Amino acid sequence: MHLAWQREEGALKEVKFPMGSDTTGRLARMFGVYDEATGLSLRGTFIISPEAKLMNAEVNFYNLGRNINELMRKFKANLHLEKYSDEGCPAKWTEEGDKTLKPSAKLVGRVHQEL
Repeated sequence: MHLAWQREEGALKEVKFPMGSDTTGRLARMFGVYDEATGLSLRGTFIISPEAKLMNAEVNFYNLGRNINELMRKFKANLHLEKYSDEGCPAKWTEEGDKTLKPSAKLVGRVHQEL
């Protein structure tokens, strides 16, 4: 099924990595996105580090599309936070060099002013 999507869906035309399928639902069950009642999987996106550490998880219902720009922002933010673990990347952080925050009790209720 994924091969048909890749061949026919224009948005996937430039995808150069292999796409897989979870025909038994084993992987979906492992990640907690399998819906036993329908036999379908919710739309789960998981960013996992090379050390097998879960960095980010997002689960959407079947009919809600995902945004690759937001996914890439989160991916880049996780890479940044691996290097600077004492910082926090606010929602509008998009690239290395953007303002980050140093989480602390003093920052509570003042994030907007700090940014």
